Amino acid sequence: MSETSLLSSIEQQDDLSLSPALRPLSLDEFVGQDGFKRQLRVFIQAARNRGEALDHVLLAGPPGLGKTTLAHILATELGSEIIITAGPVLERQGDLASILTRLASGDVLFIDEIHRMNRSVEEILYSAMEDYKLDIMLGKGPSAQSVRIDVNPFTLVGATTRSGLLTSPLRDRFGIMHNLEFYTDDELFKIIHRSASVLNVTATDNGIKELARRSRGTPRIANRLLRRVRDFAQVEGDGQITCELAKSALDLLGIDSMGLSPSDRRLMDLLLLRYSNFPVGIKTLAVSLGEEPDTIAEVYEPYLIKVGFIARTPRGRLATPLAYEYFNVPYKGELTDQGYVNSEQSLPPFAEEGE
Repeated sequence: MSETSLLSSIEQQDDLSLSPALRPLSLDEFVGQDGFKRQLRVFIQAARNRGEALDHVLLAGPPGLGKTTLAHILATELGSEIIITAGPVLERQGDLASILTRLASGDVLFIDEIHRMNRSVEEILYSAMEDYKLDIMLGKGPSAQSVRIDVNPFTLVGATTRSGLLTSPLRDRFGIMHNLEFYTDDELFKIIHRSASVLNVTATDNGIKELARRSRGTPRIANRLLRRVRDFAQVEGDGQITCELAKSALDLLGIDSMGLSPSDRRLMDLLLLRYSNFPVGIKTLAVSLGEEPDTIAEVYEPYLIKVGFIARTPRGRLATPLAYEYFNVPYKGELTDQGYVNSEQSLPPFAEEGE
């Protein structure tokens, strides 16, 4: 399992261990993604009216935006059971075939990190998704036989942080596809307010607003920061999360006013200072940070791109003028794919790596 896969798994287990009540159980309780929620209500009701399984759903977006939660909600709204697995876990065709043949009619199969699924395993999904049939080869060599097995109508919910890595045959078999968006501060305020109530944490509105502002538009991070600041409130305060206490605790945790963590700042320091003015390949960044390239692409970059601090170019990653301004670092020239034109520096070897 890659570092990113492990990180995602640990974070999900961490969320689940908190309290079952922290996970919304219905579309009405789910905050954010309003346009997609309206669509889902229509799709679910239409499937119910026809007495059919809901069409297969692909959820894409950075970690922590609610893909797993939405899969659980879909199962609840459909009145079905949910079976959960992950792409890296399905190593052999038999692993997936065993799950598919045990599904009851209308069940939801949730495959997290579906883009990491073995290609040979993925192939048996094609007929299962389209015709609810499994084509399995028995035996090897000249005596091998193809056997077709019926499976009950089901809904596959696939979650991915890298939709571009999905093969076209698999992507085309999803009838409902949506890329989850980062949450607004107002939406995060509602999420944190609900979580604080569930955890019996007392917090002022300004304290919750400060947490929301530094949560990177991500509910999972918002809930994590709430728990950490709660600890400070109980040990160094009177148990109440105020704006002042939240600022003090988050500053001590290294979370700045825009929600940037020490890891984010290390990445930006590389682009702004060490490799100043030139594109840098993700592999070079990964080696410099001691991280996997996928971790940078899936965990760190989405938010940094969203706030306009990093630009992806054909030759590599570049810090934007907005980043130079935020971190108070001077830059020269106009930003281009080749770096900053009119720079007095010559192009160094590391910039040749590109993507």
